[in-house]
Amino acid sequence: MPSVPDREPRRVRTEPGGPLLVDGPVEVVLDDGVTAVSRRPVVAVCTCRRSRRYPWCDTSHRRRPAARPAPGPRPRGEPVTNPASVSTDPRLPQDRGEVSAAVLGRLAGRSPALPDPATVERCAPYGDDLQLALYALYELHYQGFDGVDDHLEWDPDLLHVRAGLEKRFLTALRADTPGGGGAEETLAELMDEPAGGRGSTSHFLLRKGEMWQLREYAALRSLYHLKEADPQLWVVPRLRGRPKAGMVAVEYDEFGAGRAEDIHARLYADLMDDLGLDASYGAHLDTAPSEMLAIVTMMSLFGLHRALRGALVGHFAAVEVASSPGSARMADALRRCGAGRAAQRFYDEHVEADAVHEQLVRHEVVAPLLADEPHLEDDVVLGVQATGLLEDRLTTHLLTCWDKGQSALLAPG
Repeated sequence: MPSVPDREPRRVRTEPGGPLLVDGPVEVVLDDGVTAVSRRPVVAVCTCRRSRRYPWCDTSHRRRPAARPAPGPRPRGEPVTNPASVSTDPRLPQDRGEVSAAVLGRLAGRSPALPDPATVERCAPYGDDLQLALYALYELHYQGFDGVDDHLEWDPDLLHVRAGLEKRFLTALRADTPGGGGAEETLAELMDEPAGGRGSTSHFLLRKGEMWQLREYAALRSLYHLKEADPQLWVVPRLRGRPKAGMVAVEYDEFGAGRAEDIHARLYADLMDDLGLDASYGAHLDTAPSEMLAIVTMMSLFGLHRALRGALVGHFAAVEVASSPGSARMADALRRCGAGRAAQRFYDEHVEADAVHEQLVRHEVVAPLLADEPHLEDDVVLGVQATGLLEDRLTTHLLTCWDKGQSALLAPG
């Protein structure tokens, strides 16, 4: 008997009713002799044969009451490789009220005055004024703003204002989410899509979206996707053991698995180039309504507070569990409208990536975190439900505007 080479065994994880998770790279020889290759760190291999991306899982094993329309033909062409920077310092935005005007004035060096606690308390928690002020203060921890002193990141007066804004926002999120139930049960609810396939932005764009609507959606989502995975990275030092290792495994993939050209923020910049949009970081802030700002500020709120680490994990799990079907619809919508390959690639990549990430987050992050710190379960549920709440608010805004043939963007100030 020939000797077996002395090498580390390849790890394969099973998911009941779902894919096999195989440590990559992976080659699968198909029935017709063609070899499919994936060089991902972890690969989800379809076992039900329902995947439209077979042999790779696209989460088609889930119950889907309504079939999706068949996509149009894939247009020919090469990915856009415009090297536009995604990390240039953005300019300060236009204010949207008393609180944001004071915060932005302080950042610009125009005025030292800041809003008092009573003024902050009067702000609508989901409104433009509070959300823009909070977004600007959080941005000091990311790329910052052109002409703003980096030392203001830890200015105690600004941090005091930020704390008041955060309290107002977090109180509203807790009041407007139902709570109750366990984390696994709450996540499982996200895996069954509603009958009829209606009520989501991706369904709308797949069925009847036009290129101008796809471009608006891409512009709005750039506030997050050009910093994709950055807010979630704050939680890594707050975890330990298996949850930390699982989170890092997912984040490593989000950051291109060591390849700069595959960082998801880079792929999104290519998508924007393909759609003829300004791909520079923060370019579309002034046109983004509060519904979009709140999604981004929520991630920073959860990520920057150790006490909210459970909520950040819940948010991240909700995104990864729900992402693959919507990403598949977005890729098909872009194909139907004739977008280029770079635009399609971002969402095609997320179909494959998030089929893996869903399993890793549920079984290697959420489950061991709650086994170790069961008191965090309510916050994990908060993170899942708050993500759904704010995404629903954005969807309502988009579809209300688009159904009337109106732009969902704010007019630049």
